[in-house]
Amino acid sequence: MSLLTEQIIASLTDNAISGKAEYFPRFFKSGQGEYGEGDKFLGVIVPEQRKVAKAVYKEITLDEIEELLHDTYHEVRLTALFILVYRYQKLKSDHDRRQLVDFYLKNLDYVNNWDLVDSSCHQILGHYYLEKEKTLFYTLADSGHLWRQRTAMISSYYWIKRGSYDDALRLAEKLIDHPHDLIHKAVGWMLREIGNKDFEVELEFLRKHYSTMPRTALRYAIEKFEPSLRRLFLNGSL
Repeated sequence: MSLLTEQIIASLTDNAISGKAEYFPRFFKSGQGEYGEGDKFLGVIVPEQRKVAKAVYKEITLDEIEELLHDTYHEVRLTALFILVYRYQKLKSDHDRRQLVDFYLKNLDYVNNWDLVDSSCHQILGHYYLEKEKTLFYTLADSGHLWRQRTAMISSYYWIKRGSYDDALRLAEKLIDHPHDLIHKAVGWMLREIGNKDFEVELEFLRKHYSTMPRTALRYAIEKFEPSLRRLFLNGSL
C-alpha cells in the first residue's frame, strides 16, 4: 500500500462516527443472506468522503485508486469511486476517458452495493457511451448479477437527462420482471426520470406494463403523478 493510500484511509478513519458504523451495516443490508453480506463500515459520512476525494484526485495514480477499490471497507471503496468520477470529469480526450472506462469495468466486482453503483456508473459509463453503441449494457442486464444489472439500468440516467430514452426503455423492459427490489427501484426511478423529461413517453410505457410490473417499480415510477392518476394506476383501473 502506498503512502498516499495509507493517508487517505487514515483520514477516513479519523472522521469515522461510531454511531454510523453501527447503523450502516443495517442500512446497507450487510448481514448474513442479505445483498451486502460481509461488507464492513468505518462510519464515515459521504460529505467527508467527497472532501477527501477532492483533495487527492489530481495526484493519485490508477494503481492507488485500485488499492482503495479493493479495500474491505465500504467507505474506502466509495471514496475511490468519487476520486475516479472527479478524475473522469476533468478529462478532455476520448482516449483518456476510455482508459478510465476500461479501469472501471475491470474493477466492476468492487462496485458492489447500490450507492457505489449509483454514485459512479452514470457519470462514467453513461457519459462515455452516450453516443456510442450500447451492447455493453444489455450484456450487463443479462448477466444475472445484481450489481451489474443495476449498473446497466442506472447508467441510462445520463442518457435520460439528455433526452435519449430508447435504450433506457429497452433496459427497463428487459429488467422489469427481475426478482430483486433493488432492480425494481432502479427501473422505477429511471422511468420517473423519463417522465420528468417527457411525460407521454413514460405514460406510454406504463400503460403497456403497469398491470404486471412489480409494485415497487410502479410506485417509484408514478411517485410524481397527480394523485388521481396515481390512484388509477395503483388500483389497476386505468
